[in-house]
Amino acid sequence: MTAQVLLADDDVELGAMLKEYLEREGFGVTVVQDGEAAARAALSGSHQIVVLDVMMPKVDGVEALRRIRESSRVPVIMLTARGDDVDRVVGLELGADDYVPKPCTPRELVARLRAILRRTQPASHPISSAGPLAVGALVLWPERRKAQSGGRELELTSIEFNILEVLMRNAGRLVSKREISEQALGRPLARFDRSIDVHMSSIRQKLGDAAKLIRTVRGLGYHLAKE
Repeated sequence: MTAQVLLADDDVELGAMLKEYLEREGFGVTVVQDGEAAARAALSGSHQIVVLDVMMPKVDGVEALRRIRESSRVPVIMLTARGDDVDRVVGLELGADDYVPKPCTPRELVARLRAILRRTQPASHPISSAGPLAVGALVLWPERRKAQSGGRELELTSIEFNILEVLMRNAGRLVSKREISEQALGRPLARFDRSIDVHMSSIRQKLGDAAKLIRTVRGLGYHLAKE
């Protein structure tokens, strides 16, 4: 089935170029040019992933993301100005799954889209073919994209789910940021990239008491205790 991408960018020329490239790569693409239209379209349920430019008219990409995350966990990639760490961190804190610095190449955007979609689409084999992962009070069903802490369902973004799955599959050992980036985000860890740390902060807040299972090993990575 063709993955449907919502692309929100007020740069008409760039939007047309990316649309043409993505369609050649097998995606279905809808282009909108302001934040209000982006939030409205994202909440329609017609798209598997959203690409949001930060700078847009009516409302910016950050506000559009805020509106989307009020009721949807659809994967979102933010397009941010190169070097603008504030927009990146704010976007990640609001629940963006990843970011791509502008100007970006269409090939890089396609790689990010595929990496996220590959890790967020339900498995094609029956759910009963594999059991859940369980560590302490944490239980995670990879095929269902469902996670619980102490019986309470967790509202995780797609990347947060992926990170927690990586930690749970490696419970009891240190997992480096490089491994987390490659396995959960589907890309190499970039120098000075803070995205893993921001995602981990959000995961800890959502875990509640179970957050004590995760230990930060400064400069190296994270360790999820087996209890």
